[in-house]
Amino acid sequence: MRSVTTEPQRFKILLVPEHVEGADGASLEDSAVRAAVVEATGETGASGYPRYAGDGMVADIDPRTRTVEAVLVDGDELDYGLSARVMS
Repeated sequence: MRSVTTEPQRFKILLVPEHVEGADGASLEDSAVRAAVVEATGETGASGYPRYAGDGMVADIDPRTRTVEAVLVDGDELDYGLSARVMS
């Protein structure tokens, strides 16, 4: 029997300056310096959360809280002053 996962298979990640306040989707998208759609890889990252990848980003995301636990952008750590936010 095949197990069915309830974890999302795709997320949109926005890289925004840390000073951006609020969680309003429209204001976050307007402030984003980069966006990527990432899809589940089926792997678990070093953080213990599912790994998602796409558009030059690899991220470990807690699907329950929609929190980015770890992220690489084009193979590098996130630049100082930026934060990664998950959009559904």
